[in-house]
Amino acid sequence: MMVTAEIPPLAGAGVWGHCSAVLGLARLEPPPHRQLGLRTMEIGAGPHPLRLLVCLMPLCLALLLGPGRPGTAEEVILLDSKASQAELGWTALPSNGWEEISGVDEHDRPIRTYQVCNVLEPNQDNWLQTGWISRGRGQRIFVELQFTLRDCSSIPGAAGTCKETFNVYYLETEADLGRGRTRTGSSRPRKIDTIAADESFTQGDLGERKMKLNTEVREIGPLSRRGFHLAFQDVGACVALVSVRVYYKQCRATVRGLATFPATAAESAFSTLVEVTGTCVAHSEGEPGSPPRMHCGADGEWLVPVGRCSCSAGFQERGDICEGIQCTGGWGGCGVGV
Repeated sequence: MMVTAEIPPLAGAGVWGHCSAVLGLARLEPPPHRQLGLRTMEIGAGPHPLRLLVCLMPLCLALLLGPGRPGTAEEVILLDSKASQAELGWTALPSNGWEEISGVDEHDRPIRTYQVCNVLEPNQDNWLQTGWISRGRGQRIFVELQFTLRDCSSIPGAAGTCKETFNVYYLETEADLGRGRTRTGSSRPRKIDTIAADESFTQGDLGERKMKLNTEVREIGPLSRRGFHLAFQDVGACVALVSVRVYYKQCRATVRGLATFPATAAESAFSTLVEVTGTCVAHSEGEPGSPPRMHCGADGEWLVPVGRCSCSAGFQERGDICEGIQCTGGWGGCGVGV
């Protein structure tokens, strides 16, 4: 999925710096009340290197990151890079490859991203390894990437070396591997996919102050070890990872038919339903030999309810609870109360 955001010009005189060839920003003057992150990145190496510079704009990030995602399934977040206010501190190998940069979002909160743009040098093999991610109760894990990527044809002199894809891997482990060990040891990372942009940006987009954000979601699993690392391999692209979000889906805790059902992680296979036995609410009971049940689907939705609970004698169903029936006697008869 690709989102295009048009950036309105800002008032002010003078050029405060080049904007990002990675993120697709134009040259803009920052408002005086903002402190914006600005980082210079040199593309390639040689006597006359082409320079691309990165600046993260609060307005741009407000448009790109957007509100929460709709849906009835519950997402259990394992990693959300844009929620971190401190340095992410991921491992970049070699040191002149992926680079961590900082900026602020629409609420003036810091945000951390990674970029690489060594498009003038051949045979690029730049790796970025996240910290260890505990999988919790999840077996089927989703990886959501938000990124921008520059069109190689818009970079002078990069036709033979520039690429427009990058690779994503994961490595299951029982504990944190530590820094710089993604590609060593007996276990090898497993490739998730080669990621390409739905639409890359060009020099013309820079001039029009347009910023194009791509969103791609991939899934991994079933996982069996306690956690994993993600790794990103650059082979010569001009790309910025704006956000990395990792999560699994679960069926929300709910009450149905006077029975409570706990939050339940979805299984990894789409054809698999997890049967969950409910617990009757206070002052209710199930049918003998047939407790209430529901099934948690792979998409995090409750399916196929079987059976229900009934209020005990002297109690009456009201919503999701059983209330006691109070008899006051006389002309008033019986009323309902807790």
